[in-house]
Amino acid sequence: MLGSLANAWKIPELRQKLLFTAMILALYRLGAYIPLPGISPQTLSGAGPGGNNSLTSLFSAFTGGAFSNYAIFSLGIMPYITAAIVMQLMTVAIPRLQELSKEGEAGQQKITQYTRYFTLALAVIQSIAIVFYFRADGALAGASILQLVVVVFTLTAGVMLTMWMGELISQRGLGNGISLIITASILSQAPQAVRALIENGSILVIVVLALLAVMIIAAIVFVNEGQRRIPITYAKRQVGRRMSQGGTTYLPLKVNMAGVIPIIFASSLLLFPVILAEFAGGGDPDSLLTRIAGFFDPSSAPYLILYALLIIMFTYFYTAVQFNPVEHADNLKKSGGYVPGIRPGQQTALYLNNVLTRITLFGAAFLALVAVIPYIISPLLGLGSTILLGGTSMLIVVGVSLDTVRQLESQLMMRNYEGFLKKR
Repeated sequence: MLGSLANAWKIPELRQKLLFTAMILALYRLGAYIPLPGISPQTLSGAGPGGNNSLTSLFSAFTGGAFSNYAIFSLGIMPYITAAIVMQLMTVAIPRLQELSKEGEAGQQKITQYTRYFTLALAVIQSIAIVFYFRADGALAGASILQLVVVVFTLTAGVMLTMWMGELISQRGLGNGISLIITASILSQAPQAVRALIENGSILVIVVLALLAVMIIAAIVFVNEGQRRIPITYAKRQVGRRMSQGGTTYLPLKVNMAGVIPIIFASSLLLFPVILAEFAGGGDPDSLLTRIAGFFDPSSAPYLILYALLIIMFTYFYTAVQFNPVEHADNLKKSGGYVPGIRPGQQTALYLNNVLTRITLFGAAFLALVAVIPYIISPLLGLGSTILLGGTSMLIVVGVSLDTVRQLESQLMMRNYEGFLKKR
């Protein structure tokens, strides 16, 4: 692997992409420590907003500690992810957006522009909610209306700047920018989580968690790389004046075709209403909104059930967006290919859909199980919120790392270098 990294560093184009990605991520991490205007030094030296409850710990982990630091990136990239979820759902439901999605790059650019506008609207709403929460928490207690408006604009600008950074990484860097930003946020909290674990846990607990982490990472890699290979046979046929040679190949169907996207979607979708409910509640334990936030607390049973169901639902949804059995069956029929024992056309589409449904169920159940297990284990070991994001964070970090390494692998293979994932 070190040799592959050295080969990648020797290629000027890859070296520039790696340096550009690292620079953007460093700038994003810098924004997590720049405080909002009007935040006093005494407030910054405290324990952070909301003390140490599970919701604020969860939100702080997804923002890389920016929320706890009252920073300009306190909202992180969550408004953009929520907007992307809604736009993908609307693309399936609204015919006009379906037409745009089929128009190629031009249509995709319009959908992306609509997503940006929706992100701006969500950023404004969430910025106002956070300002009210900060004010109730005492951080902006003496601020004037003008100062509060400035803070709202700053938070909104932070969201749009973070979105722009992610798009820059996707266009000019290496990997998916939005996923890398979330990964960088989670990894930035790892030293603090390890320190808390060492301070609060015994040696036996640490050993058990270390073994569990290794097993979960191995299982994540196994499922993410697992695939069902559908045999495809091509018959000989006349193409112009030439006779094309037939043969046998396979169509790979991944067990977890959706990757880490369902975890990110489910987390952000559940986080958004709970944050609004608790923040708008103003810290009053008797208010209806605060009770709603407590009902959907990340450590409560309703939250875990909804979390698992949303992960399964988004896995099927995103798999359906990525793979269309009818389209693949038609392409096989046009190219003279068929699945042995299955009639071409509609029967092939039904066969591919049945296979995909079964293997996706296993992948979706695995994602939900890994995401929920740490929430159950953490209280049993007496660790509280120390490993609150254990399963989710490992799924995101491992999944994004595999996708990034795979992109770097393809770049290296194009230049006849040995990559990470294959041995020669």
